[in-house]
Amino acid sequence: MNSVSISLIIPTLNEAANLPKLCERISKALAGRSYEIRLVDDNSKDNTIPVCEELAKTYPLILMTRKQPKNGLGGAVLHGMNAALGEYLVVMDADLQHPPEKLPELLAPLEKNEADFVIGSRYVAGGSTQGEWSLFRQMNSQVATLLARPFAGRTGDPMSGFFALKHSTFNGASHLTPLGYKIGLELMCKCRVQRIKEIPIDFAQREHGQSKLSLKEQFRYLEHLSRLYDFCYPRLSPMTKFLVVTSLGWFLGLALFAAYWEMLLPVTTATFAYLCTIGTTMLFHVRYIRTQREFIVGPNPWVSFILIAIVEMIAVWLVSKWMYHRLTYTHPVEFWTIAYGFGIAVRYVLRKEFLQDIRGLRKDERTTELQG
Repeated sequence: MNSVSISLIIPTLNEAANLPKLCERISKALAGRSYEIRLVDDNSKDNTIPVCEELAKTYPLILMTRKQPKNGLGGAVLHGMNAALGEYLVVMDADLQHPPEKLPELLAPLEKNEADFVIGSRYVAGGSTQGEWSLFRQMNSQVATLLARPFAGRTGDPMSGFFALKHSTFNGASHLTPLGYKIGLELMCKCRVQRIKEIPIDFAQREHGQSKLSLKEQFRYLEHLSRLYDFCYPRLSPMTKFLVVTSLGWFLGLALFAAYWEMLLPVTTATFAYLCTIGTTMLFHVRYIRTQREFIVGPNPWVSFILIAIVEMIAVWLVSKWMYHRLTYTHPVEFWTIAYGFGIAVRYVLRKEFLQDIRGLRKDERTTELQG
């Protein structure tokens, strides 16, 4: 039988200086309990390996090194969870900002079957953050929480990286697609947890090393949210994104169309203006391929994009030509809106045909869905 009750999954990157104290505090907090510490290291360049080899002589520590890290911290956590042996899974950072002394309190609601997911929260009564946070960082945290509200509910600190769940709950997750460092939010959604409990923690200041929260990671968080919206709202989310992109294209195209209305024939002006909207869409398509490439069913997403764009341009040219020769007078805004509307209608139909409506699913799952 499995003798490990608790698996601690700790992603690391150049955190060697923090590991001895971290292991010591974990050992004191979980004294008398069976546990394992799985350090998932993303190929650190410090002395993480020799430090872990020494610590493993005293503590139940297992170092798992990812030579080619993928999907950031979230990918590291899932790598550790998939190998974990414990009945309970705990995720925490290695930088000593998450207090190991809170581990028994974090596990208690799971052990008493009072919750499916337990979060160490900075923002409930009794919780705090040590040190002075800048106004920008405070606003950044509040906005990030607000954006997650549609699927995090009333959870006060859904972005917390200190949380626990049962192994059986993790095994029930579907379509895990981690991106960046907010893996807790990913698991809350994909495990379909119903009972979430928050316990207060004092979020400490980092003692050694550097924070991994960069501007790049914040953009990855927005991309991650996009996937979660797709998962939680599979019909509404793609439609909303489509409307946002097409509305932006309409306004930019209209500005160009109005500027050239008196200079060129309406047919030429509308076609030229629509080319501007194609360029706008292309910027979103670049992001789409970069973040969703492994989930895309079609082998040549750029080829399908170009083919769709060409057909759109032809549709705009044809309807513009028809309006110019058949209608006595059309206001510039009406002319552009009608021409643009026909182009977008063609885009919508062909995007469905070319499967450019990815909803954050893995390629094998998406293919299965289509075949079904």
